[in-house]
Amino acid sequence: MVTVLLFLQIYYQNKLRLALIGQSVFGQEVYNNLRKEGHKIVGVFTVPDKDGKADPLAVAAEKDGTPVFKFPRWRLKGKSLSEVVDAYKSVGAELNVLPFCSQFIPMDVIDHPKNGSIIYHPSILPRHRGASAINWTLIDGDKKAGFSVFWADEGLDTGPILLQKVCNVEPNDTVDSLYNRFLFPEGVKAMLEAVQLIADGKAPRIDQPEDGATYEGIQKKENAKISWDNSAEAIHNWIRGHDKVPGAWTVINDQMVTLYGSSLLEGTVPAGEPLPIDGAPRPGLVTKNGLVLFGKDGKMLIVKNLQFEDGKMIPASNYFSRGDVTTLELTEEEKIMESNIRDIWKGILTNVAIIEDTTDFFKSGAASMDVVRLVEEIKQKYGGLELQNEDVYMATTFQDFIQMVVRKFRGEDKEELVIDYATLNVNNMTVKMPYQCFINGQFVDADSGKMYDTINPTDGSVLCKVSYCSVADVDKAVAAAKDAFENGEWGKMNARDRGRILYRLADLMEEHQEELATIEALDSGAVYTLALKTHVGMSVQTFRYFAGWCDKIQGSTIPINQARPNRNLTFTKKEPLGVCAIVIPWNYPLMMLAWKSAACLAAGNTLVLKPAQVTPLTALKFAELSVKAGVPKGVINILPGSGGLVGQRLSEHPDIRKLGFTGSTPIGKQIMKSCAVSNLKKVSLELGGKSPLIIFNDCDLDKAVRMGMGAVFFNKGENCIAAGRLFVEESIHDEFVKRVVEEIKKMKIGDPLDRSTDHGPQNHKAHLDKLLEYCETGMKEGATLIYGARQVPRPGFFMEPTVFTNVEDHMYVAQEESFGPVMVISKFKDGDIEGVLARANSTEYGLASGVFTKDISKAMYVTEKLEAGTVFINTYNKTDVAAPFGGFKQSGFGKDLGEEALHEYLRTKAITVEY
Repeated sequence: MVTVLLFLQIYYQNKLRLALIGQSVFGQEVYNNLRKEGHKIVGVFTVPDKDGKADPLAVAAEKDGTPVFKFPRWRLKGKSLSEVVDAYKSVGAELNVLPFCSQFIPMDVIDHPKNGSIIYHPSILPRHRGASAINWTLIDGDKKAGFSVFWADEGLDTGPILLQKVCNVEPNDTVDSLYNRFLFPEGVKAMLEAVQLIADGKAPRIDQPEDGATYEGIQKKENAKISWDNSAEAIHNWIRGHDKVPGAWTVINDQMVTLYGSSLLEGTVPAGEPLPIDGAPRPGLVTKNGLVLFGKDGKMLIVKNLQFEDGKMIPASNYFSRGDVTTLELTEEEKIMESNIRDIWKGILTNVAIIEDTTDFFKSGAASMDVVRLVEEIKQKYGGLELQNEDVYMATTFQDFIQMVVRKFRGEDKEELVIDYATLNVNNMTVKMPYQCFINGQFVDADSGKMYDTINPTDGSVLCKVSYCSVADVDKAVAAAKDAFENGEWGKMNARDRGRILYRLADLMEEHQEELATIEALDSGAVYTLALKTHVGMSVQTFRYFAGWCDKIQGSTIPINQARPNRNLTFTKKEPLGVCAIVIPWNYPLMMLAWKSAACLAAGNTLVLKPAQVTPLTALKFAELSVKAGVPKGVINILPGSGGLVGQRLSEHPDIRKLGFTGSTPIGKQIMKSCAVSNLKKVSLELGGKSPLIIFNDCDLDKAVRMGMGAVFFNKGENCIAAGRLFVEESIHDEFVKRVVEEIKKMKIGDPLDRSTDHGPQNHKAHLDKLLEYCETGMKEGATLIYGARQVPRPGFFMEPTVFTNVEDHMYVAQEESFGPVMVISKFKDGDIEGVLARANSTEYGLASGVFTKDISKAMYVTEKLEAGTVFINTYNKTDVAAPFGGFKQSGFGKDLGEEALHEYLRTKAITVEY
């Protein structure tokens, strides 16, 4: 106790009363960490809500009950607003902390606290000052970047320096990559360090020199034009320094084109199609990886994206293949081809006098047999041209058809899938794992260039580095998915053809099942044999099941009152929603992907999927297989990264019409709120559980022990429907516990790739730590530990299967989900059916439940009373692709699997015709 008190005295000494003035996620992180360090936040001053949504800093403060003030301005016409200043002074701050502040704060506020005010600035002062400082760091080609924390004064970023941190500028760094890699994470730490230095009376005040100080304002668009009379490196610096705002531009084909995503390019000049650029020393090259540009020095750079004057942005590699500017100029040979194909059209469409560019094949009366004739006649005349019947349906006007045929003739329609693999020789095979994000049919680096380590839970080693997506990547993926739905093949495709692609995808997953299961074992810790059977096996079954539904989605006719003397026909159509977002957890990485995305795709939607940050690899391998299966580009997009960044942006994005989420209840609530505030997008949620399993004394005890252990320890307990609490009838309680412990002692804990392993590692270290803390809480509250609650003494994140008895209803372990191998047992009196039902239902969760008894009447009665979306009788964990799965209460709503899952991704349109 003396040690604890001494610690608390040390912890709370030299702490300050702080006012935070700022905004953004950066401000939120500074706020949260200052509170953790023991400082008292007496007030948060941030910007007003935008579109009904509070700034992240305000959200965090309001959640904690910290006073929050949302002033639209602090002064008017150069004078402080007295009511604002008075409100500020009322909190009694000893120091103002401005982590990210876009408002002008008057000096009577800046100077009011006894310790004054400190500000974060993303630049090494005094080199660059102002709002665009970090942009100019890149534009000027500085080799060092960083940030300063300085004391506020009346000047513009001119106050004394408190501390600075410096980082190297990499050749292809952007503003985003600098922020994500250094300015943001290290900036948060530096703000904490600065506050503590002030609290301890050790904060320096280093005057800024005027020599070398610059101030360059935010560039205007007209001043951001590229000067081609520069080296490739200087042009690259100019482009990346203006990315994203205002965007560096040049003139191509008489229109302004803005360039984004620049990087230097070394090596030999790649193959590509020349593209003249006004003022450039030589034409650019449109290649499969982007637009290659040349500096005055002859060196190269490459840009990923282009934006035209109408706002449309495209991958630079697609310059010659879409939009008004992408119409192909035909060669003389191709013009002869055009004339010959026009004659073929005329021979089929005998009722059409002249075949115009706008002539539509089907509106002119063509039928399915005419499609076959058209394709076969063209293939006969131009042997080797790979033309299929569905190509005609995708390009129905003569002009579109000719453009499509010419592209196939040139070979431009065959986009090579370029994949950089992380390769491992393991499990008697060579495993090839894509690690980049997957957007619009291509594996690409994250916009920021940032990557992170994904860890093997078996030994804690790094499997590989994976792209860390940002908001910019979400926006690109959603734009690709939207375009694929509205303009691409997928949105126009016959439902039966869509099903054929999904069947092909299922076949490819089955062909690669050993590799997928190995990746799943490496990345998630799943036992290989279980991964092969369940993680991968059920994923294959799910895609096959929903592939069969593609051409069976039907509406209905509805009898209504007739509008005499006329009559009416009313019918309904089931339509896809559009772009759907899917956010999945880490316990079944591939299977959760399959459960949601198969129904989504079968219904005709396109999707953007975020795998769990700690288990992204099977999702990325799935993306590779989807291309091989023929899924058109843009239909499937996979974005590894943070839920706080990627998941939040998906829930907020205005072009997403549905979000499916599996995860925790608190995050589900936040997602639902964001989905409502953004555009009222449809939501389905599969959330937390505390599933009760009731074991009566008339059960088959051997089976109850075996199934009860599976209900808890299946997949290391990382199972959404795991039995979170077992209720065992008193007369068999002790025998049940004894047998469970005997069986646990027989379980082999070890390498998940070992075929004899029963129990693999927990998914990641943070989860293991949480489980050990969970067990410690259970013991402190008085539950009896019978077995386990310890980390296995070996490398990796292994935990012993654990058993608690004498668990009372009020205890933490009786109420909260462990999501791990922890069996929580409570006994109930013999014959007390109503009592045990009341206890089983006394939770806000309602995902699954179970009952073991030989009395079918008792079983059915209990089934009717249990408040859960799934009830198992004399079995457990028995899910099937045809059976709907989802919870009640705070376990969420909506269904995965079965026919009901399709309705989550469809909308119903009613149509009435009068005749």
